[in-house]
Amino acid sequence: MKQNETLLNIQLNDNNKLELSDILIDEMGDNHVSTSVDTPLRADAFALSDAEKIHAIEKHFRSIMEIMGLDLNDDSLKGTPKRVAKMYINEIFSGLNPANKPDIALFENKYKYNEMLVEKNISFYSNCEHHFVPIIGKAHVAYISNGQVIGLSKLNRLVEYFAKRPQVQERLTMQIGKELQKILGTESVAVVIDAKHLCVASRGVEDDTSSTVTAFYGGQFKDDNIKDEFLRYLELNTQF
Repeated sequence: MKQNETLLNIQLNDNNKLELSDILIDEMGDNHVSTSVDTPLRADAFALSDAEKIHAIEKHFRSIMEIMGLDLNDDSLKGTPKRVAKMYINEIFSGLNPANKPDIALFENKYKYNEMLVEKNISFYSNCEHHFVPIIGKAHVAYISNGQVIGLSKLNRLVEYFAKRPQVQERLTMQIGKELQKILGTESVAVVIDAKHLCVASRGVEDDTSSTVTAFYGGQFKDDNIKDEFLRYLELNTQF
């Protein structure tokens, strides 16, 4: 039986009525489905300043804590709403704001290095957009220069920028790859991400051993030989 037919056959009693749309939304979240390559943002996403957003989030998070029955008069909890608000805006979701996008300068490839450059094991921390719990992983990025190169640390910063927003791993992988193609002016970019999702490990199926791997290949990396070379580099033991 197809998924939608299964959902339509769910029997709900009068005391527990759920809209079919609610069920479908929950299904999307549990299956980690993305709806867009671009991060979904409203047109007025930046109408409020960061300070105004922090103030508003603090108020709403205080309400959430109170609804859960927590005593915000306790010394350990009283500052939590503001700490969470500042963390959301200034840290873990700072990648939502284009003003925080790293400045990236390109340099002439004076050495005429025309092989692939690989930056592997870039650690990142993101958050699942379905449950707002962490995604922890490593990104491996490569490109083949068409005449210009990028500073190595900027690759790390670009990964961090796109990771610091509510994410789906497939979207994160594509955003990094497409942005690098745009910056470098070449299609020959590859990105592989291996990550653990706490929405899988700490809730739902509660599987803390699995990880998710996603990939983006453009230009020369679509050639099987070039792709295999890149993947072999990822197998090298380069821990120092």
